[in-house]
Amino acid sequence: MSYQKAFEAYIAATNTHDFDQVARLLDEGAVYWFSDRTCCCLEEIRAYFEHAWDVIRDEVYRAEDVVWIATDVHSAVCIYTYRYEGYFQGKFTTGSGRATNVFVRDADGAWKLKHEHLSSMG
Repeated sequence: MSYQKAFEAYIAATNTHDFDQVARLLDEGAVYWFSDRTCCCLEEIRAYFEHAWDVIRDEVYRAEDVVWIATDVHSAVCIYTYRYEGYFQGKFTTGSGRATNVFVRDADGAWKLKHEHLSSMG
């Protein structure tokens, strides 16, 4: 699987709202920088995702304007605009921001997400 396909699989896994689907695409040392929190282990990342899915019901997450800014045989970095929509306290809501993802190739040759940095645009 290419790093581009790994990224697509990651977005699709996020939209399953099943963290086990997301976790299989993450490097064991993954680090996330969210707007309000840093998560440095899979347990913290899981808790953050599951809380977000609970707060924004039926969330759909999209990546737009994806640009791969650095790639080689071992790593790939992309930037993009993220958009989400879903229901917050029963009311439809949307939002967006900027994202950076870093993928690394593991010993088996599979691309795994090593780092994600999300920030709001405004």
